[in-house]
Amino acid sequence: MTLFRPFAALLLLAAAACATAPDDPPAPSWYVMRHLQKAEGPDPALSAQGSANAIRVASRFDDDRPSAIYVSTTRRAHETAAPLAAKLGLTAKEYDPSDTPGLVARVRSETGTVLIVGHSNTVPEIVAQLGGARPADMAETEYGDIFRVRRDGSVERMKLEGNSPSP
Repeated sequence: MTLFRPFAALLLLAAAACATAPDDPPAPSWYVMRHLQKAEGPDPALSAQGSANAIRVASRFDDDRPSAIYVSTTRRAHETAAPLAAKLGLTAKEYDPSDTPGLVARVRSETGTVLIVGHSNTVPEIVAQLGGARPADMAETEYGDIFRVRRDGSVERMKLEGNSPSP
């Protein structure tokens, strides 16, 4: 009888631990967005409006913080991600915008939430190759859409608050 009591107590503790264990957190997401409003010229910087919107991006991810940020090799992509990267203490990782399969392989190897900053002509294909439904082609004046691609392939299209097209 004395051997049974410790065993029974152990079973009760194990059952209690199972009953109070929190649910597994949801799988991390992939976020894909186009760089923000740009100035003119070769490899342009962000415009004043684009820079202001980049600061808004930094506050957009308070509830689902990226553990990695990927940016194309362009200045405008780097500047779009810079405020968020600084806030999170991350260094943005460059990718070749002409190698979507290579980017997707790198992103899929990440274990946490990832933000990808691309271009109007790359965002729809990146979303599709991550397993989501391919969004419509983006107009040259379209800025501020953020596509959240969940690991199950569902896609949510969000709009950056306070964002409007360039004049």
